[in-house]
Amino acid sequence: MSGGDRLAPFPRLFDRLHGKDIAGIPRGVMVIDLDGLSAEEVRRKYPEVYQWIYTRVKPERDQNNEEYRRLNWWLFARKNTELRSALAGLSRYIATGHVAKHRFFVFLNGEILPDDKLIAIASANAYHLGVLSSRIHVCWALAAGGRMGVGNDPVYSKTTCFDPFPFPDATPEQQARIRGLGEKLDKHRKARQKRHPDLTMTDMYNVHEALRAGRKLTAKEKAIHDGGLVTILRQLHDELDAAVADAYGWPANLPDEKILVRLVKLNAKRAEEEEAGTIRYLRPAYQDRKERKAVQTALELDEQSAKGKKAVKAPLKKAIWPSSLPEQTLAVRDQAYVFRKAGIAYTVETVAKQFIGANRAKVGEILETLETLGFT
Repeated sequence: MSGGDRLAPFPRLFDRLHGKDIAGIPRGVMVIDLDGLSAEEVRRKYPEVYQWIYTRVKPERDQNNEEYRRLNWWLFARKNTELRSALAGLSRYIATGHVAKHRFFVFLNGEILPDDKLIAIASANAYHLGVLSSRIHVCWALAAGGRMGVGNDPVYSKTTCFDPFPFPDATPEQQARIRGLGEKLDKHRKARQKRHPDLTMTDMYNVHEALRAGRKLTAKEKAIHDGGLVTILRQLHDELDAAVADAYGWPANLPDEKILVRLVKLNAKRAEEEEAGTIRYLRPAYQDRKERKAVQTALELDEQSAKGKKAVKAPLKKAIWPSSLPEQTLAVRDQAYVFRKAGIAYTVETVAKQFIGANRAKVGEILETLETLGFT
């Protein structure tokens, strides 16, 4: 539940961020999160918190049509046990906005609660942040994701942008290099924003984009350039791009279409490895313990379709059907987008077949709603 009118310094009070908070100026939203506690435990351990939510939150929850929220009135939203389990014990995690003009990745403190407009990646490893921040991954994400909003901004989807992305088989030395650059990139941006509180990530990456394009900066952009030390930001990205390309064993100056061709071929190879039982976990200690299978989605791509900007074709392997309705809606929308972008007609049946455990009636209902709203 949101803090609403300003709270005293309660226990179990956490910052909550969405995509616009990391791209722009944070809203300062905080929530009370009592996950894992019964109402009686809250009343006994945190009586001030209990009274606050009992008098302000419970009356509203008593009218909620959703049984879980109505009965568990003291808890924040739904359980979201998968994300909580993945983030448990991490001092920080990687995040990116679901919809964003510029695709960048940042570390967030482990106590920050992400909302559904923020994609949380459960890793504290700067090597992963470095690879995701590279031109190679951003190129993949822009091709595999959709577009949304007035600005037609890129969408980042876990099911199409992250899950099927093949990380490089980097040596320990290459990982260390990328990890070091990932740390430098994250610290540089945070340091500039700490020194200039009005400086946003969108500001810095607008100027970064202008530098890359060789465009002359306006007076406002020059001020952002100087405050954000954007030339250094560009150098860090250039060094990171080269280091990640080296980890793949590829030239650093490959054009986008060739990057996509190589990534999809590598993806197909990884899918074959997984069929044979070899899975490359990003967090082996966690994923092995949970006996989770990393599902690599094999994608088809040929040289001609890449050059024609139809980079992604229909998945050959299935993704796991999400548990919550918002995640199901995003998954169906993203899958329909993949089919449409590849020029392939789709039906309820063909979309449902892309997921393990999907309810066809639910897929049909979601597709009909999305089509009515013009989101497919």
